[in-house]
Amino acid sequence: MTAVYTITSGLHDEASVARLGEAFLGSVFPAGGYELRGADFSDFGTHALDLIYVRTGGAEGIFKRLLPDLLARGTKRFLLLTSGQSNSLAASLEILSYLQQQGLQGEVLHGSADYLQRRVRTLEAVAAAREQLRGTRIGLVGAPSDWLIASHADPGALAEKLGLTLQDIPMEELLAEIAQAPAEPMPAQTAMARDVRGAWDGASRISHALRTLAQRHELGALTLRCFDLLTTVGNTGCLALAQCNADGLPASCEGDVPALLSMIIAQALTGRTGFQANPARIDPERGEMLFAHCTVPFNMVREWTLDTHFESGIGVGIHGELPEGPVTIFKVSGDLKRYFAAEGTLLRNQYEQHLCRTQVVLQLQPDDARYFLTRPIGNHHIILPGHHRALLEEFFAAASA
Repeated sequence: MTAVYTITSGLHDEASVARLGEAFLGSVFPAGGYELRGADFSDFGTHALDLIYVRTGGAEGIFKRLLPDLLARGTKRFLLLTSGQSNSLAASLEILSYLQQQGLQGEVLHGSADYLQRRVRTLEAVAAAREQLRGTRIGLVGAPSDWLIASHADPGALAEKLGLTLQDIPMEELLAEIAQAPAEPMPAQTAMARDVRGAWDGASRISHALRTLAQRHELGALTLRCFDLLTTVGNTGCLALAQCNADGLPASCEGDVPALLSMIIAQALTGRTGFQANPARIDPERGEMLFAHCTVPFNMVREWTLDTHFESGIGVGIHGELPEGPVTIFKVSGDLKRYFAAEGTLLRNQYEQHLCRTQVVLQLQPDDARYFLTRPIGNHHIILPGHHRALLEEFFAAASA
C-alpha cells in the first residue's frame, strides 16, 4: 500500500487546501489504493512506498524540521508529490534543492494526471519488487564454474542493498539426492532433434533433486555448477533449470551468481525470470547479435525440441523458439555497482549445429552492442520479453539511495 503524507503551511485555509488535495489525489490514484496519513509521520518508512504531498508553498520549514526524524528512520530518498496548486511546486523545488545540498536524494513528482499515474505505478512496482526480494535465500549449489573468473558476488552488498542472503550447498548433497530421486515420465509426443530418450530419466532425476534441495533449504533462487554433472552422473542440468525457471524459481547455469541476481530482479519486477544466454556473434556496426544457451525457461518459448547438451554431446539440452518482438537485455554486477539494460528486438530464431541449442538473433542499437566489446559485465546476459529499461533504471535508482 502507498502511504501519502502531507505538509501544509499554516497560512493557508485548511478546508480549501483539503478540497483541492482530495481532487488532486483522486486524479493521481483514480482507483484508490493509497492511504492518506496526513501530517502524522509517526509510521513514515513502514510502507512499501511513502510519498510526501507538499500541499502548499511555505511548507519548506516544516519539512526541514521533520527531516532529522525521517533520516533516523532510515529514509534515504524522498519523493515529493506536488499538484501545482497553492505554490506547491515552488515549495517542492526548494525542498529538493535543500536535500541535494545535504547530499540526499529526492524527486519532485509533478505533471499531468496521466504522467503521475504512470510514474506512481512504476514507483509502486519497484517498491513491491524490493519488498519481495527482502529475505530471499539464494542457494549456491557448487562454486561458480572455473571459467567465470569475473562472475562472483559480494554477499555484504547483496544483504545491505537488497536483503538477499547467500547459502552454500555442496555438490555432494545434490548428488546424494539425485541418487535417490525418481525419474519423471517424458511428455508424450516430445519433439527431439536427436534421440535423447536414454538420457531423459537421468535429466529428470536432476530436476527432481534440485527442486527437493530448494524446498529443504527454503530457497527463493539457486545457481548450479552444472558442468560437474557431466562427469559425476553423465548428464546435464539443462532440463532442471528450464523447469525451475518456468515454475517461478529463478535458477542460473554454471554457478553464475550475477546472472542469477539479474534473473531474480527481473522476476520481481516483471514476473519473468528471463533467458540466460551468452553472446555468440556481434555485428558492432549494425547492432545485430546472436545469443545462445542450452537451456531456456519453458514458459518463455512457443515450442521446444529436446537435443543433447552442445559442448559435451550428452544429456538433455533444449532448443526453444522464442517469440519475435521487443526484448530487454539486462545484467547486474555481483556487487550491484554496475548494471546494463538495453532495449531491442528479437528478429528470429535459428538452429545451427555448432552452437548452444537455443539461439536467438537480436537487433540492438549499435552503441548498446558495442558495450559487449568494451565494458561487459561478464559473458552471460538475461533476455526478457518486452521493454523494461525504465523500470530497471528506477529499480537501481532506488537501490543506490
